[in-house]
Amino acid sequence: MVSADHPADVARAHRAVEPLHNHLYFAPEHDEHLSAAGLRPGRMCYFAGRAAPMGAVGPGLVTATFYNFAPAVVARHLPRAWTLAPPEQVLAARLAAARASLTRLLGGPEATAAPEVAELAQLVREACAALTPEGRPLYAGHADLPWPDEPLPALWHGATLLREHRGDGHVATLLRHGLSGLEALVTHTVTGRGFTEAAAKATRGWSDEEWAAACAALGERGLLADGALTDAGRELRAAIEAETDELSAAPWRHLGAERTARVVELGRLLSGRLVAAGAYPTGTFAAR
Repeated sequence: MVSADHPADVARAHRAVEPLHNHLYFAPEHDEHLSAAGLRPGRMCYFAGRAAPMGAVGPGLVTATFYNFAPAVVARHLPRAWTLAPPEQVLAARLAAARASLTRLLGGPEATAAPEVAELAQLVREACAALTPEGRPLYAGHADLPWPDEPLPALWHGATLLREHRGDGHVATLLRHGLSGLEALVTHTVTGRGFTEAAAKATRGWSDEEWAAACAALGERGLLADGALTDAGRELRAAIEAETDELSAAPWRHLGAERTARVVELGRLLSGRLVAAGAYPTGTFAAR
């Protein structure tokens, strides 16, 4: 039985649902739809698409809320993106991309009209009723958007709200423990459970010199040695993950153990279909 009072169960619920949101960043439909709206494919689509719920924001706010991207790489795409497509247009394209990608990956219109999609969409929407916006800027922007009427896009929207709410809490935890965005990225990468160093640098825009400086700073704090986390570093990462789970427990506590268990069951079922259909390139699952 799932309990929101146990961090491992909160993390399990999160992992079951998150692919229904983040698969989109790897789907060809994402850049296809946002490029059709006027944006340049690649990072501009990602930054503008995810930031659009906050309005035509500048690079500073996006760097702050996304947290682990190099400021220079964000500034290359924002605010220019808004001269090519306004936020409202970007949001419409993003939702259309989510509908299209989920339809393809789950097996077509018949599969996406299955009862489990509607059931999970309703459970996720109920879970989101427990979310609050205080101190959660990226979540709050998304929460201001209307819920889609159809179950499939509603499921994507709800998964997005849960993901961004958890992400905002994770950033708060990183700040409390004194890790910059780059230091957080380094400590995550060296666990071997996410990016390789090369992939992290390439996608987040950090130079070799910046990366080396962050490693040196972590070494001075006794958190990193010889390219690996020290005991203190592992303890810090464990504390961060546990606190992130605690800060994201509200939706599952609201649902209760039985309905949260059903979310995990249905989320794993649908997320498993995404993975089986090739939603994630090798080595990048749930990495963005």
